[in-house]
Amino acid sequence: MKNCYDLIVIGGGPAGLAAALSAYENGLTDILILERDQVPGGILNQCIHNGFGLHHFKEELTGPEYAGRFIDQLEGTSIELLCDCMVLEITDEKVIHAVSPKTGYLALEAKSIVLAMGCRERTRGAISIPGTRPAGVLTAGAAQRYVNIEGYMVGKKVVILGSGDIGLIMARRMTLEGAKVLACVEVMPYSGGLTRNIVQCLNDFDIPLYLSHTITEIRGKNRVEGVTVSQVDANRQPIPGTEIEFDCDTVLLSVGLIPENELSRQAGVPLDFRTNGPKVDENLQTEIEGIFACGNVLHVHDLVDYVSDESARAGKAAAAYVKGETAVGDYWNITAGDNLGYTVPQRVHRAADGVQIFFRVRRIFANSVIEVTCGDQLLAKFRREHMAPGEMERINIPKALLAKADGDITVTAKEA
Repeated sequence: MKNCYDLIVIGGGPAGLAAALSAYENGLTDILILERDQVPGGILNQCIHNGFGLHHFKEELTGPEYAGRFIDQLEGTSIELLCDCMVLEITDEKVIHAVSPKTGYLALEAKSIVLAMGCRERTRGAISIPGTRPAGVLTAGAAQRYVNIEGYMVGKKVVILGSGDIGLIMARRMTLEGAKVLACVEVMPYSGGLTRNIVQCLNDFDIPLYLSHTITEIRGKNRVEGVTVSQVDANRQPIPGTEIEFDCDTVLLSVGLIPENELSRQAGVPLDFRTNGPKVDENLQTEIEGIFACGNVLHVHDLVDYVSDESARAGKAAAAYVKGETAVGDYWNITAGDNLGYTVPQRVHRAADGVQIFFRVRRIFANSVIEVTCGDQLLAKFRREHMAPGEMERINIPKALLAKADGDITVTAKEA
């Protein structure tokens, strides 16, 4: 195995695979993918439900089928894939330190790096649920792996805290496996998941969704015996007298995802506190030259199809960087205005060929308008019939409109 590559991709999930293949298609042949799991595919391997690929492949696939399409494309290319490899550190000089049972300790030099490490789940400790600490409290993703890959049933009477997509999908999965899902409890006044998952996973199986509620106590010594659910006020504080008792043996947590950026921090990559991911430009290059980021390590996506499209852009940009074709020049900053949680990218070259901006709103909108402004100047306006915090939005600003900007750009959302 060599110790120097044109491009090293960290992560062999949907983002890493798409980035590596795109870089190969754009002229790079010296590419290595490092994956810490024993097989490539990332989180898709445990997502055995369908609904993937509708945008990218124009057909409905399961998670493993979607990943398989990209894994199959590696055959016949010069892309190297090293699984069961843990990356320990990335330096700002683009040296990667890793360990693997197959190769031992590695110190690899790269001309460019694509960060594609995905994200992890927020745990019970991060949200401080009161009560005892019995067995039976799991994140929804951990339960999904136990059930779908390891073949273990995690419980029979289940309460799910949070309404993220993994939690909603596990409500359906547990029901299909014979468990009784008593309730899905969400602290916000709206769901955190896609509308289609609310319909297909809760409504179709008569699973109640309690909005503006949260778990205020977990009971049990050796195993979960029950939970107390309380309604919350506008400040998300429990309201006395609204308690509901549920007798259950399992609590699944679907309370948010956190981009996995410990390696990014070690490399000195500046992060955006809103997304918990790196700050990038329109080419998905971080503020460290030659290091790119894509997928859930950059910001949490709803659909893997969007991850693949975004990662392909990162791979293409990495290839352009290695070949010395990267855009240079000054930037305009892109900031999230009223009612927006974040924007990605956070900056754009003044002479860019346009920019695709991803964002999430802070509340539910019916008929609404998205405005892109530069100071007092309106650059673009987009209309939406519906927007929700659980659904990522994206808009395209073409080069002609971008050229009109003479300062930093702000994106806002408002009622129509």
